[in-house]
Amino acid sequence: MAISEQQATSPYAGRRMTLEEFLRLPAQEPALEFEDGMVTQKVSPKRFHGRGQFKLGQELARAGEDTGLGQVFTETRFKTSGWAPVPDISFYLMERIAPLPDDLDDDFDVPPDIAVEVSSPDQSVGELVRKCLRYAALGVPISLLVAIEDRTVFVFRPGQQTLALRGADTIDLSDVLPAFDLTVDGLFAMIRPERPRPNS
Repeated sequence: MAISEQQATSPYAGRRMTLEEFLRLPAQEPALEFEDGMVTQKVSPKRFHGRGQFKLGQELARAGEDTGLGQVFTETRFKTSGWAPVPDISFYLMERIAPLPDDLDDDFDVPPDIAVEVSSPDQSVGELVRKCLRYAALGVPISLLVAIEDRTVFVFRPGQQTLALRGADTIDLSDVLPAFDLTVDGLFAMIRPERPRPNS
């Protein structure tokens, strides 16, 4: 999710440039993104955003890394023609991770197999939906939007209708991660556990 030039902490946010110029910019926090010639900046993660990113990343790692299928990355850019987003969480199958020297740290040139965005209170869910739809149009097999305030997980797949999952619905990632087993309630129990009620 991008923020406006007025809210941005980076002097580059809101500027127009080429992708090549963008990729030469110094690293920023929150991360900069590039969309169709415009530099934008992600918002600083809030409490439940950070918690959601961490816990869902753990569950993806359990299903993907522990089984040797792939690797999980957080806040890691990939670049394509005209677009260089930074998903909150990315999962790449091992066969799609190009072998790189241990001392080379670079952006991905291919989109992930799973891309995840997690909402924060000051973010537009509609804008995150648009981002996930662009992931799907690019061919990302599964994109998830974890809408914290609504306790909903939206699932995007290329050429398919968007699913809105709530409550006991299972977050089905079996076409990429067969071992992933989590419901929406299970995810939000980790993100926003209910506080024990005081004894009456």
